[in-house]
Amino acid sequence: MAEEIDLFKTPTEPSFFIGQVQSEIFTSPDSFFKVLIVSVEEANFDWHEPEITVTGSFGDLSDDQTYRFEGKIVEHPRYGQQFQATSYHANRPTSRDGLIDFLSGKQFIGIGKKTAEKIVDKLGTDAINKIVADPHVLDELKLRKAIKDSLVDNLRANQGMDQIIIGLNDLGFGANLSSAIFDKYGEETLHIINENPYQLAAEIDGISFNRADQVAQKLGIATDDTRRIDAAIIQTLDDLTMETGDTFTTTKPLLQQTIQLLAQGSGGRVSTDLIANQIVELEKKQEIRYADEKIYPTTLYNAEWQIADHLHRLLTVDQEKLPTTTIEKTVSKVADQSGIVYDQVQKEAIKTALSSKVMLLTGGPGTGKTTIIKGIVASYAKIHDLSLDVNEYKEKSFPVLLAAPTGRAAKRMSEATDLPASTIHRLLGLNGREMPTDMNARDLEGSLLIIDEMSMVDTLLFKTLIQAVPTSMHVVLVGDKDQLPSVGPGQVFHDLLDFVELPKVELTNIHRQAADSTIIPLAHAIKEGKLPADLTNKMPDRSFISCHANQVPSVVQQIIDLSKKRDYSANDIQILAPMYRGQAGIDRLNELAQQAYNPPVNGKQEVDFRGLTFRVGDKVLQLVNVPEKNIFNGDIGKITAIESGRTVGKKNESITVDFDGNEVSYSRMEWNQLRLAYCISIHKAQGSQFKMVLLPVVRQFSRMLQRNLLYTAITRAAEKLVLIGEPYAVATSVENEAVNRNTSLVERLTMVWEKHNDLQRSLKTDTLENDLTKNTGSVSSQITVNEQANSRSVDPQSQDYLLTAELINSNKIDPLIGMENISLQSLHQAK
Repeated sequence: MAEEIDLFKTPTEPSFFIGQVQSEIFTSPDSFFKVLIVSVEEANFDWHEPEITVTGSFGDLSDDQTYRFEGKIVEHPRYGQQFQATSYHANRPTSRDGLIDFLSGKQFIGIGKKTAEKIVDKLGTDAINKIVADPHVLDELKLRKAIKDSLVDNLRANQGMDQIIIGLNDLGFGANLSSAIFDKYGEETLHIINENPYQLAAEIDGISFNRADQVAQKLGIATDDTRRIDAAIIQTLDDLTMETGDTFTTTKPLLQQTIQLLAQGSGGRVSTDLIANQIVELEKKQEIRYADEKIYPTTLYNAEWQIADHLHRLLTVDQEKLPTTTIEKTVSKVADQSGIVYDQVQKEAIKTALSSKVMLLTGGPGTGKTTIIKGIVASYAKIHDLSLDVNEYKEKSFPVLLAAPTGRAAKRMSEATDLPASTIHRLLGLNGREMPTDMNARDLEGSLLIIDEMSMVDTLLFKTLIQAVPTSMHVVLVGDKDQLPSVGPGQVFHDLLDFVELPKVELTNIHRQAADSTIIPLAHAIKEGKLPADLTNKMPDRSFISCHANQVPSVVQQIIDLSKKRDYSANDIQILAPMYRGQAGIDRLNELAQQAYNPPVNGKQEVDFRGLTFRVGDKVLQLVNVPEKNIFNGDIGKITAIESGRTVGKKNESITVDFDGNEVSYSRMEWNQLRLAYCISIHKAQGSQFKMVLLPVVRQFSRMLQRNLLYTAITRAAEKLVLIGEPYAVATSVENEAVNRNTSLVERLTMVWEKHNDLQRSLKTDTLENDLTKNTGSVSSQITVNEQANSRSVDPQSQDYLLTAELINSNKIDPLIGMENISLQSLHQAK
């Protein structure tokens, strides 16, 4: 019995103290996070100082109000002991005398001691809560309206926000997420979370299904609740498309991974049939979409149709055709004026762009894509009598719009054309942090739009771009079809090139550095699946240093030391790697390069943040789009200042980064936007070029070794390339041709062009049910076998008949078994 009694011991009371806020020494502009100095009037822990530093999420705090803070004492490595508050509330009296003193205090104008006594005698010691909940409880006291309103307003002031923040704290949300949730839902926050916590996973960036599931467990939501199953299905569908880059999946992997996701959470056993039923229900509500045995996230399904519709709109509008002779004469004049001799394919590219509403231009490195962009702009301006002087367009928009997916690619485009260029996000008025359903762009103004680095543009971004293009605008899409596809789902440029109805030109002749470059021929050979015999030979502009993964850091160190003697700076050399971990990975090489280029020196400011050290002089990479500061994902800058100290009444911590003359200041809450950039991923380097590229290629990167990855990395080198690693790993990369992603864009384009829209867009719910029924036979658990075998005697303790998260995750049992004789139709009939 002693053991049983022990199980029900009252948990230890949390640490708390009562005090008044003396000052706010830090207030985050982006969240509820604050750092406070608070006097200590009473505490249940050992504390002998008159004040204490408190951190946490808070609403607007009054300096004449006493608060109770709950949490724990923590040891900050730099600032010493602090109180980390997890909850707080105004410390209001609960005794009769204390309550009378409180209500007759200076904050309640017009209420003296006699009025306060009347209120307490009438409403009791719970008077404050009663007044806040329903001010009409004061009606019988016949208070003057001004006094009554002042009392109610004062008691209610900030209580709503305070309660929300406290509620979010209780659910385990930190300052940033609490702020994001409150910004989205406002006063409805706690109501919405109580109604359906899984809504957070769908609508708040940074909250996953598992995080929402933890909240749901605290709220007592059952493991087989349909809200939970719906959220798991949608999360799984999103995960599958993000992991693969596909725009759809099929029923079997969706069922299989949904089972696994539900099992990982609370470990609750959810039947395959129940999941199948909810897939059908979600499709009926169009929260997911189904067609031709494919299941899509609704945003991607709609986006592919919208891309097809808008391209059809642009290409089929009636327009006055320019005479062929006019185009040819214009191209010849532009060539003469620029001193460029276009080859036949290049001439064809410019002519096609001038005569087509939408045109695709592709080609590998050195084939003259930038030259053709300049030729298109100059020819278009000459034909339409447009000035290319930006200063002449102060009152109206510049007629030529140039854009690219990244800031660095846009800068290269601008430098090459001497015209303004921007990121696609900035062009559209997006900040890059929108949820897919919120990507609503402003309509574009102008007459010619050219987008470079199209291979990087995903389905959702291109949908947003193309729907913003007015019917009168000409569009030229430029890219290298053999580079890596977009990070987000889809392979838009690849699919557009595959659609026969779109005008397109591929540049094949190498022009840039053709005489003395060996980097460009190497890239073209790799693109064709070949390795030159001189791969490991020392060439004027490239070399190969053979070594194993654990030797890569030493080799990189030697190259850096040698290059520094030849006046190559950190800005001239860019290390690229496919993965973050390992001896040859991004993290290790960044540490090494930072030590080589920018070691710690007495007096040089530095700060530590989440395992990274940032130091004045460091080369850093921007990880997210912040258009309001004119910085974008992939931008590389240099730390010029670090402030870490305390001024009067306020703690200051900031990093200042110079992005090519644009100085940006980051508060500590924003430091997660930065990482060291001596070594970056190949994906992050896409759209950029560097004077010298160091590229480790080792078998340690096996799962990333693909032809388009190697090709993309090599084409980042403008002047010199150093391959480091194992020839076998390079050969493996060349042999592993990336599999095209599963998308429906070409199919959608074909359907729209064939004008079968209405017929093809009709949903086939009955087909989905048949599809699910077909797969529930292989996507069911052993639990269902037990349900089918009710007539047989089965030992309920037998582990052979229990499907658990552990068994699924360890692959000891296949969750996709059983249910051979049960159909979805029979389940509906049973209902």
